[in-house]
Amino acid sequence: MTHISFIGLGSNLGESRDRLIAAVADIERLPDTSVLAQSSLYRSAPIGYLDQPDFVNAVIKIRTGLAPRALLSGLLGIERLHGRERTFSNAPRTLDLDVLLYDDLEVDEPGLTIPHPHMHRRAFVLQPLLEIAPDCEIPAVGLASVAMRDCLDQVLEKL
Repeated sequence: MTHISFIGLGSNLGESRDRLIAAVADIERLPDTSVLAQSSLYRSAPIGYLDQPDFVNAVIKIRTGLAPRALLSGLLGIERLHGRERTFSNAPRTLDLDVLLYDDLEVDEPGLTIPHPHMHRRAFVLQPLLEIAPDCEIPAVGLASVAMRDCLDQVLEKL
């Protein structure tokens, strides 16, 4: 059985554009996984800890046979491959990969929350998501396009 998932990608250390492109290729190499669509790249200001470089972000749509926990494990392995270190919350990072959506599943377990708990408040997630899935619905939230209306004050630059 295969599932549709959306993955958020971000980076603000090193060659962020190249790293996101490489990460998409790495995700495609996960078992029983293929990339169906990829958004443009966007530049966004950091949230939370502000004394760091801007981020480059994107969203991809994948088809996968991996269960949610196995998908997350694969993504965390890719982050480590790209030198991700978790020093403090909202710290600068070489690569950040988040499971945003997985079918219409809702999961709230230690270390795994789907839909991603902050996605509906972040333009750097919603804008690229809407680019590749304009009719996307976020479980327990509603249409991503409606959520985006509350994020119009967040500045994004399409690269």
